[in-house]
Amino acid sequence: MASPGDKKASEKTPVLLMSIVRKLLSSSDVIQREEEKKKLEKSYHESDRRLDNMVTDHLTDLTSIIQSFSKISSRISTSQEKIRAIKDNLQSCKNLLHCKRDELRKLWIEGVENKTIFAMLDDVEKVKDVSEKLRGHMERKQYLSCTELIVSSLSVLENNLSDVAALKETKDELYVKREELYELLIDELNRQIYVKSTSSVVKGFQRQGSLRQSQNQAKVSYLRLALKNSAQFSEGLAAEEEALRSLMSADLAAISKPQQVVEDQNLDPDGNPLDFLAILVQSLALLKRLPDAAESLRTRIKPGLLAIVQRASQQVADSAYMEGEDLGQVQQPQFLLELLELIFKQFRIVAQVHAVILANIQRIKNHMSSLGDFSLYDSSEVWNAIQSVLQLLLSDYLDIRNSAGSQPLQTASLDDTNVDIAAYFLKKRPARLKKFPLFRFDSSSHAISMNSYLREQRQEYYGSGDILNGRDNVDGAPGKILYVCRLCASNITVIYIPLQNFLCEIETAMKVQPGSLALQVFLKEFVRDIYLGQVQSNIENNIYMSTKGTFDAKQLADSHTQREMGVHKPLLHHTVIVARSLQDLCDLMSDLPDYAEQFLNMICKILQDYLVVCNSAYQAFVTPNSDEKRVISANWVKDDDINRFLRSLPNWQNLKEESQEVSMSEEDLRAMNFKESSILTSNLSSGESLIPQSEIIGDVSQLRTLGNLCESTEWFSLRILNFASSLKSHGPIYILSPPERAATSQGKALKDFSVSDNTVQTLQSLAQHFQDLSELCLMVLHLEVRVHCFHHLLQISQYHAEYHGVIDKMEPDENVTRLNKDLCSIEEIMQQNVIPKKFKYIFEGLGHLVSTILINSSQFLKRINENGIKKMCRNIFAVQQCLTNITANRESDLDHARQYYELLYQSTDEIIISVLQNGPHFTELEYVHLLELISRSHLPGKARYDVGLVADTGVQRMRELFAKTKKV
Repeated sequence: MASPGDKKASEKTPVLLMSIVRKLLSSSDVIQREEEKKKLEKSYHESDRRLDNMVTDHLTDLTSIIQSFSKISSRISTSQEKIRAIKDNLQSCKNLLHCKRDELRKLWIEGVENKTIFAMLDDVEKVKDVSEKLRGHMERKQYLSCTELIVSSLSVLENNLSDVAALKETKDELYVKREELYELLIDELNRQIYVKSTSSVVKGFQRQGSLRQSQNQAKVSYLRLALKNSAQFSEGLAAEEEALRSLMSADLAAISKPQQVVEDQNLDPDGNPLDFLAILVQSLALLKRLPDAAESLRTRIKPGLLAIVQRASQQVADSAYMEGEDLGQVQQPQFLLELLELIFKQFRIVAQVHAVILANIQRIKNHMSSLGDFSLYDSSEVWNAIQSVLQLLLSDYLDIRNSAGSQPLQTASLDDTNVDIAAYFLKKRPARLKKFPLFRFDSSSHAISMNSYLREQRQEYYGSGDILNGRDNVDGAPGKILYVCRLCASNITVIYIPLQNFLCEIETAMKVQPGSLALQVFLKEFVRDIYLGQVQSNIENNIYMSTKGTFDAKQLADSHTQREMGVHKPLLHHTVIVARSLQDLCDLMSDLPDYAEQFLNMICKILQDYLVVCNSAYQAFVTPNSDEKRVISANWVKDDDINRFLRSLPNWQNLKEESQEVSMSEEDLRAMNFKESSILTSNLSSGESLIPQSEIIGDVSQLRTLGNLCESTEWFSLRILNFASSLKSHGPIYILSPPERAATSQGKALKDFSVSDNTVQTLQSLAQHFQDLSELCLMVLHLEVRVHCFHHLLQISQYHAEYHGVIDKMEPDENVTRLNKDLCSIEEIMQQNVIPKKFKYIFEGLGHLVSTILINSSQFLKRINENGIKKMCRNIFAVQQCLTNITANRESDLDHARQYYELLYQSTDEIIISVLQNGPHFTELEYVHLLELISRSHLPGKARYDVGLVADTGVQRMRELFAKTKKV
């Protein structure tokens, strides 16, 4: 390529030559011409030199250019010759064509016809092999290839081969194949939705047996054992679980975007469910049946879900059967819980598969205008169908039809103050029994035989592996569902919380307001309108049946219940029944937390009514007659001063100590007994008025029942306090602690339920009322035993002849005998019905009281002789022996009484001298009564003085002696 300098030089050269020529022509001088010539020659030599230099510098390039120019020149010459030859040939062809134009046209037409025939023959060959190719594609589940083949073949038959009459049967066959393919695609979609996608959940199902004890521990499910021992099963299950994870984590937005669906014929279609679903939807789109497919999927949602319920029910039933459980023996709602958990897992998968399918349909709908506009169902319809199926299932398992039919027309509210449970403990006429169905046919021999036959048929069906392989029919409505537990409204307690959690998932998926789902409304109406009333009715009937409509205080809990409650003394049967009823309500508070407040109100109402019942029973015990006059012990306990005095004594403080009781010294014990005996003696010891039989509890069985009421109310109070504490701390709530529960389940914590302080205080107040009643009963027993002593021993002074008679009778006084018999009976009853600490409290200090009563009775004896003194000592010994057997102590206080009466063997002077020498062993008043009795009795061996004079003199001397002692 020339440089810019060369271009400028080449442009100046003609101008330079023209100027030289003009100079030569205009110049007439030879010399001037010669100079111009020399300049020209010099320029020429300069140019020649420059040219040689340039040639020398660009010799290689110049050589290659010359060679290339030579080749191009030769090729151009050759091409010119060829063109010239072609031109000659075309000219000759033109001349020839003008000569044979018709013949050539005919040959061209024949060529076109032959070409068309050959293409049609190729199409016929392809159509002829379509059936075989379709069979191969269907066997390998290559539905997209199969669809493309049918669509292309029908396109050929409807266009190019439309006029071939011989292919009409083939065309009709392909039409049939197309319809079969459509049905196959729909069936495959339903299989993917309801069977294949959930197969890993079904295969991996393992029943949890923590809530029950299997009847045969060595018996293991043969099906499960075979599956566990199969390596192929384990690998297949792992692959299916991986596919399920990819399906559940699918990005629906990415699926909805435009993309090309390609079928890999070398891979298993079931290995990647996302691609397989996209292929199925794309195949339906190619068939132009996507609108019909969407409608078909919509209509098969509910039958498919029911089929899942049926298979899951059979799975749970077979698992229970193979492990030795009998579904018809007892109520086992945990099987229903397992069934629902299995169903929930599958329903979640079904909803996700529907969402994936809808995303693929939406993608095709947006980018294939040939399909037109058609309506599409959404995920909300799937979730609504799930709710509908669950509602049908729950309607059966909750036995709503029979439960609603057996409910009374009017059910009292749980917190209605007019409802009086105490009325069930009162005597009443037998109420007319409610009319219930006499029998049902579901447990008849015919029904059992039919169920056994269906079970065997299903076991054979399942044993063939159809369910595990997914070959299940979801077309029509499923058959009769096998129930995994008894139909009962109480099944709601086990499934309520898991069901509510699943409904929260549905709320999130449907993006609706909380509590607005149809199934939630159904559950609320069932619990509110049916179950709560049924619970109240069951508790009332339970209490009524346990007491037969009356407060039977003599009916005690059996030994099995006693061991179950962990108590060592009998409890009242109705107390245990009420406690268990309250525990059932506690369980319901945990099982149905949304209705915890209603159940808590019912608990408080039952406690209030039962407190009234227990108080009424106590009043009946302490008021044996109809004149509403209490026994003496009850009147004393009601007295605030005496009640406060008894509670201030050390033995009461020891009783309330939960740890080991504090041991008291002998002096402290005697001082305590002296205080109590002094108070009681000052109130009851009177020679003019004895204690009538009507003012004591003479029936020992009533004392036993009073002891049972004492133990029962104290135990019940502790249970209520534990319940109130658990409510306040939000821990596991229970009335009966786990060792006392009939059921094996532990107490459950109540979440998201705040208990007001007023409610806790109400429960604590009720517990304190029961504790107060227990303490009241114990005090009555404590005082009643002492009143019995007064009742019997005060009568001794009424039989004067027994103590100054001539005959020395060896038997104790009959009043003492009755007292001993009475005390032994009470001891036997109390030992069986109250704890040792209370038993000790009842009988402790009784010896000191008896000693005080006997010593104080001396003032009411008119006369006594040596036989009477011996008889009194025998009385004291008999009582001492009886009390020693009861308390396991020697009761040395009665030795004090015996020593007192033995002083009667001495004269007045001897007694006074003894007091001077040894000090007083008795009180001044007791010595005075003793001296007066000696004076009245004229005992033999004593000097006979004027009775009044001797008595006054002895008493005066004794008082002077005590006065001096006090001064000292």
